[in-house]
Amino acid sequence: MPALYETQIHSLPLIHKGKVRDIYAVDDRRMLLVTTDRLSAFDVILPTPIPGKGQVLTDVANFWFDKLSHILPNQLTGDAPESVVTADERDQVIGRAVVVKRLKALPVEAIVRGYLVGSGWADYQKTGQVCGIALPAGLQQASRLPQPLFTPSTKAAVGEHDENIDYAACEKLLGVEMAAKVRDAAIALYSAAAEYALTRGIIIADTKFEFGLDEDGTLTLIDEALTPDSSRFWPADEYVVGSNPPSFDKQFVRDWLTQSGWNKQAPGPELPAEVVAQTAAKYAEALRRLTA
Repeated sequence: MPALYETQIHSLPLIHKGKVRDIYAVDDRRMLLVTTDRLSAFDVILPTPIPGKGQVLTDVANFWFDKLSHILPNQLTGDAPESVVTADERDQVIGRAVVVKRLKALPVEAIVRGYLVGSGWADYQKTGQVCGIALPAGLQQASRLPQPLFTPSTKAAVGEHDENIDYAACEKLLGVEMAAKVRDAAIALYSAAAEYALTRGIIIADTKFEFGLDEDGTLTLIDEALTPDSSRFWPADEYVVGSNPPSFDKQFVRDWLTQSGWNKQAPGPELPAEVVAQTAAKYAEALRRLTA
């Protein structure tokens, strides 16, 4: 199937084009969320799509929405995406779109870290903390943390950078009660997913959740869930404390971009064919391992 870089759906009003997803209004209660094959790195949308990526992300997210529905309700309506577009637009949504509830999105990204890596490792090396949370001395890169950490960030617009915030700032944004609900839900979702993923040979080092509220104020899981785009997946059989393991996510592309000398400013460089192929294979392998 050819890559889909940008949707062209004219039968529905476009609400928003994100880094990866195009969102359309279905009616006053529902939206169509289409996952394209775009890939972003360092908050820049790259010009080269990854064929099949949108389908993989959709399948992985839907798997987790179903598996974790006992912990928290999610955005899915169960309506077929093909039913809300015209016949000539169905090829753009089959296998890569979902119809979701229109909810009030909360203004934070709920990041949960189970292992010390990435910006958390950099923070720990400088301060002995991760986002203001003190940790034991002597931890190494990729060490498993004593317990999962909730480290929220702001939600930045496309092309801008998310910013880590401490829990007190999260309470100011959401209110004390809602911040606690978001923290507890995020950690519960991560813990359940990480436990299952280990049985499939995958370590979920960290992940990002987004939440919304329905008209009754019910906390609801939205956007995507535990995909290779929003999470750091490691093969458990290659995990070694002290080094950053290979991953099933877009870290492979980030590493290539860093080595290429790109200055991490838009526009991003075209990706070589071999990088595209290997990235697509890593996404597909994550899906296969998790859902086989």
